[in-house]
Amino acid sequence: MQLKDKVAVITGSASGIGKEIAFEFAKEGAKVCIADLALEAAQATADEINKGGGTAMAVAMNVTDETQVDAGIAQVVAQFGGVDVLISNAGIQIISPLVDFKFDDWKRLMAIHVDGAFLTTRAAMRAMIKVGRGGSIIYMGSVHSHEASPLKAPYVTAKHGLIGLAKVVAKEGAKDGIRANVICPGFVRTPLVDKQIPEQAKSLGISEADVIKNVMLKETVDGEFTTVQDVAQTAIFLAAFPSNALTGQSITVSHGWHMQ
Repeated sequence: MQLKDKVAVITGSASGIGKEIAFEFAKEGAKVCIADLALEAAQATADEINKGGGTAMAVAMNVTDETQVDAGIAQVVAQFGGVDVLISNAGIQIISPLVDFKFDDWKRLMAIHVDGAFLTTRAAMRAMIKVGRGGSIIYMGSVHSHEASPLKAPYVTAKHGLIGLAKVVAKEGAKDGIRANVICPGFVRTPLVDKQIPEQAKSLGISEADVIKNVMLKETVDGEFTTVQDVAQTAIFLAAFPSNALTGQSITVSHGWHMQ
C-alpha cells in the first residue's frame, strides 16, 4: 500500500492509460479522482473501483476550462480533504503534415496538452500548499518529449513543453515539498494509438502492418509496445517517492526507443 490515504487526481482517466493508473493507484491505497470530460464514463470507472474495495470519485473536467478545473479540484478537496498527487494525463492526437495542419486543430491540441497541464497544475499546487503536506505532480509526456516524428508537429511541441513546465514546478514547488516529473512512454496500444495506425498508413502510403513495425516500434529493442501497466507502475514509483531527490526529471518507458 505505497499510496495509502494519498489523494490522487488523474485527468483523462475514464479510459486508456489514465484508467489503468487509477485502478493501480486504488490498489495501492490511494483515494482516486477520475477527472474526465466524459462524466458518465468517469462515474462508471469510479463505481468499478469502489465496488472492488477502493475509494474513488468522479468529476467532470474539461482541462481547458479554468472555471471547471478549479471547481473540480475544490470538489476533490471538499470530499477527500486535499490533493497529494496530480497526474496530468488528458490528451488527444491529430495526424497531419505540417503544411496541411489546420490552425484550429493546432490550437485545440495545444490547449488540451499545455493549457490543461497549466490549469490543473496551478489548481493542484494551490490545494497542496494550503494543506501543507507536499505533493507529487506527474505529467504524461511521451518519447516525443525528446524525439520528433513526422505528422505530429503540435503533439511533439506540446510534449517537449511539459518537460519545461515540470522543471519550473520542481523549482517553485520545492519549498512546499512539491515534486514534478514527466513520464515519457513509447507507443502504448490504446484507442488513441489504434486510431493513428490507419491515419499514418494513409499519410505515409504504407500498410498498417508497416506502420506498426517500421514506424511505431522500429526503434525499440524488442519490437514490443509499452503497456498501460508499465506506465502505471512508473506513476506509482514517482508518486510514492519520499523526497525532492527525484524532481524535475523525465523517465522514458519505451522499450529502449529513446535512451537518455
